[in-house]
Amino acid sequence: MTRRCEWPKTNELMIEYHDKEWGVPVHDDRKLFEFLVLDAFQAGLSWSTILNKRENFRKAFSNFDAAKIARFNATKMDKLLNDAGIIRNKLKIHATIENSKLFLKTQEKLGSFDRYIWQFVNGKTKINKFTTSKQIPPTSKESDAMSKDLKERGFKFVGSTICYAFMQAAGLVNDHLVDCYRYDEVTNFK
Repeated sequence: MTRRCEWPKTNELMIEYHDKEWGVPVHDDRKLFEFLVLDAFQAGLSWSTILNKRENFRKAFSNFDAAKIARFNATKMDKLLNDAGIIRNKLKIHATIENSKLFLKTQEKLGSFDRYIWQFVNGKTKINKFTTSKQIPPTSKESDAMSKDLKERGFKFVGSTICYAFMQAAGLVNDHLVDCYRYDEVTNFK
């Protein structure tokens, strides 16, 4: 039997996400923006809720194309607020639109969002060695620093807990448990 982290339980969508995406280092700006958006929407909700609506989010938010989202107007905002396929939270939708503009500004200033965001872990995945889920922290000094810097740039829904979840998703940290079959795969990912 394959040993994996405890959190996916028996949910097939969560298992697929765990087995194929979670913790794999991401250097594609669009994918990084997707995780930033999805983790912001996750605030106060479960990750399975977000995964179940992920395809709807992709459609509603132009496949996470920040340049397109930055041009969303009041009509588009109203359409999103009436879209039952996504989380219809006005503050989070507004934050996504504003964050897309700041994301583009960061890309323009630094050449890529990837270059900016990976600086918080000195350009390489932080490898943790947790044996139980209870050991995994909700934040870290890196997520604290990331949150502070993002907030200073004007980003919303980027508290340290959200940033840590983003870091886990985008592979800035490897929080697979050491006995999970993905631990070594993600640690040695090239």
